[in-house]
Amino acid sequence: MNPTAEPGAPTTFFEAVGGEPTFRRLVDEFYAGVATDPLLRPMYPEDLGPAADRMTLFLMQYWGGPNTYSAQRGHPRLRMRHAPFRIGAAERDAWLKHMRHAVDRLDLPPHLAAALWEYLERAAYFMVNVMEDPAEPA
Repeated sequence: MNPTAEPGAPTTFFEAVGGEPTFRRLVDEFYAGVATDPLLRPMYPEDLGPAADRMTLFLMQYWGGPNTYSAQRGHPRLRMRHAPFRIGAAERDAWLKHMRHAVDRLDLPPHLAAALWEYLERAAYFMVNVMEDPAEPA
């Protein structure tokens, strides 16, 4: 906690953006796009709800909220958990398109939106596990 902060001022990014309701809105908006995306939707089981819950808990914990994600699932191990899925440039870009829309819908102050987007963009590039597009000639 910052001893020079005003009483009642947010002490974490999680608090500054509005806590759990904000992260739920972000993830709900993101998965609304995934639900109709022809490239991303086949990666998910029939019900998107459990994936949305996991993402929400992960993001809340990452940004200073409760550690429920780790308590339930252990270390995030994001690359390992996503290894079974083909994630190339097209999948990354589709993911980023839906996430960009979701971030924009939050109407966060610009400095908070920029920090969130910077992390999400880095994470999307980090998750790529296919370096060549099979549609491209060798």
